[in-house]
Amino acid sequence: MRRVIGIDVHRTFGEVVFWEDGRLRHAGRIDMTRTALEGFGKTLLASDEVVVEATANSMAVSRVLAPFVARVIIANPLQVKAISQAHVKTDKIDAGTLASLQAAGYLPQIWTPDAETERKRRLVARRYQVVRHRTRLKNEVHSILHAHLIPKCPHADLFNARGRAWLGAQQLPHDERAAIDRHVRELDRLAEDLALLDREIAQDAIDDLAVNRLM
Repeated sequence: MRRVIGIDVHRTFGEVVFWEDGRLRHAGRIDMTRTALEGFGKTLLASDEVVVEATANSMAVSRVLAPFVARVIIANPLQVKAISQAHVKTDKIDAGTLASLQAAGYLPQIWTPDAETERKRRLVARRYQVVRHRTRLKNEVHSILHAHLIPKCPHADLFNARGRAWLGAQQLPHDERAAIDRHVRELDRLAEDLALLDREIAQDAIDDLAVNRLM
């Protein structure tokens, strides 16, 4: 007997629906914790297939449930939405749709990376977040200067040694000066974080045979 389990995954819970020989059976909710997922996995059969949509925690769900079942499939949510014709959307219906599409062979899947690739993705994503945060802080400093009619910095970089010396000489209200000082201190801290991330990413590249072939 073939079984496909659809789970509509949310941040704190998942709605579970079983597809068994053409029929759907609602199985309630499970908490999105490792303990709860492992407990749920122990109730499944080694031949079962589990389907979840791609969300922020879908890879974690997949890793926990994979040892208990034949396979865990992560679906492309945009393509699932395009295929599904349901006029009423509930968590139970969404979970049933995932299970039914997989059972019928119509489930649009996404490629799932291995653990090492996923780790590298996290590193790159964190670097991107640090760079975005630095850019926002720099823009806030420029905005303060603009609001007080301070002319453009004559140096190429406002935040290098010469630029900071020029910045420190500008006449600003006490609260604005304090805000700039806070932003500059935060920029220095983020620069340290960025250097650590760059080192780790570079080391991964050096140790990666595929990257070495490309270089």
